[in-house]
Amino acid sequence: MTLVDVRTPDPKRFIPGATGDWEVIVGMEVHAQVLSNSKLFSGASTEFGKPQNSNVSLVDAAMPGMLPVINEECVKQAVRTGLGLKAQINKRSLFDRKNYFYPDLPQGYQISQFKDPIVGEGKIVISLGPDRQGQFEDIEIGIERLHLEQDAGKSMHDQHATMSYVDLNRSGVALMEIVSKPDMRSSDEAKAYMTKLRSIVRYLGTCDGNMDEGSMRADVNVSVRRPGEAFGTRCEIKNVNSIRFIGQAIEYEARRQIGILEDGGEIEQETRLFDPNKGETRSMRSKEDAHDYRYFPDPDLLPLEFDDAFVTALAADLPELPDDKKERFVRELGLSVYDASVLVSEKAIADYFEAVAAGRDGKTAANWVINDLLGALNRTGKDIEQTPVSPAQLGAIIDLIKAGTISGKIAKDLFEIVLTEGGDPAEIVEARGMKQVTDTGAIEKAVDEIIAANPDQVEKVKAKPTMAAWFVGQVMKATGGKANPQAVQALVKAKLGIEE
Repeated sequence: MTLVDVRTPDPKRFIPGATGDWEVIVGMEVHAQVLSNSKLFSGASTEFGKPQNSNVSLVDAAMPGMLPVINEECVKQAVRTGLGLKAQINKRSLFDRKNYFYPDLPQGYQISQFKDPIVGEGKIVISLGPDRQGQFEDIEIGIERLHLEQDAGKSMHDQHATMSYVDLNRSGVALMEIVSKPDMRSSDEAKAYMTKLRSIVRYLGTCDGNMDEGSMRADVNVSVRRPGEAFGTRCEIKNVNSIRFIGQAIEYEARRQIGILEDGGEIEQETRLFDPNKGETRSMRSKEDAHDYRYFPDPDLLPLEFDDAFVTALAADLPELPDDKKERFVRELGLSVYDASVLVSEKAIADYFEAVAAGRDGKTAANWVINDLLGALNRTGKDIEQTPVSPAQLGAIIDLIKAGTISGKIAKDLFEIVLTEGGDPAEIVEARGMKQVTDTGAIEKAVDEIIAANPDQVEKVKAKPTMAAWFVGQVMKATGGKANPQAVQALVKAKLGIEE
């Protein structure tokens, strides 16, 4: 790939060193496991968590005479992903053999794509922010290519005192390697890029994005330079399986390289590993070049070819992607860019919100989903798929507020009950006597009692009318939060002689 610098150096992203400012350059190669029931070239299952070596066909084990047969669904998934990345779809691509020798690679080579990938150049737009003024910065990150390849197996070195074992369950599983251009200039940008890419493939249904299961992992290329100078020598940090670790690895590696250069040394191109326990990278091996792998076209596989109709049919069936959904939420529902960004970050969250917002005020629904539901789930360590409050239950709570049946304060209490105990919100309100008091006679009686009991506060209100809020609070407290807040406010002002 030809390295092209498309970014203007930005001082706010510079890293201060002992001898001046530095700029970090980041590119990423993300391996995303294709969502399919079977592997790229065999019919073996891809189900996660099965016993070792139980998802292995004769093809995966490289038995003599076994020939690969392309999985059409994996091809479709790659094209869908390319369309989601607004990338060029190459209607003719080739599979190559990438030769290297390791115990978990039974063929002695990996079937991949080298010069002619299935997907060409595309882009992802990431957003950083909000800043102190509530503004977001949109940055376009280029995609160099996406190619299909088969995964290797897994070597296990902790099962026996003197031997290593090999599990071939992953051998032959379809991967999409998504290669970015070196367009990122900070660890925050890299984390935002990985987060956005993960969100896109999840929306598309082409990868589940479960990094803890290894179905999405990143090789992170890091180099540093003086601002405005040519790209420096890069080091590749292999197999980083957490967005947080990506950020930590970049921060450490940039500092390591700056330290070497400022001491008069040179950066050696190499492959490194990130140790999350120590928060540091360490050398793994010197970096191989393409010629080290002795790439050549796989003689067992014909060129992969399809026509415009194949691509058009897949494009017609794509779902609404995060950027389009965010724009629609802002345009049609009047949400802030921040709220819309939070809601579209995960497809499951966006689907939940839309179910709650259907037929209701979008801003109100967004506030409840973001502040109350997601806040509660975060406290309990659950994700949206594990929520104990269904969209119908949360929608019912919002409906009870709108109808004047309960106040906002009561609604908060009701939400906690539904969260911990479940049940129908309307039935809970009825059974527990949580209805809002709208009887002005009862409210007026409570207001009179509070005023009569606090003559000193009455005098203070005459000098400072905003003190009326104290009386409103006392009345709400005395009525257990059941009094209609608007009625209380109006009566307090009337009784104290405060003009609107």
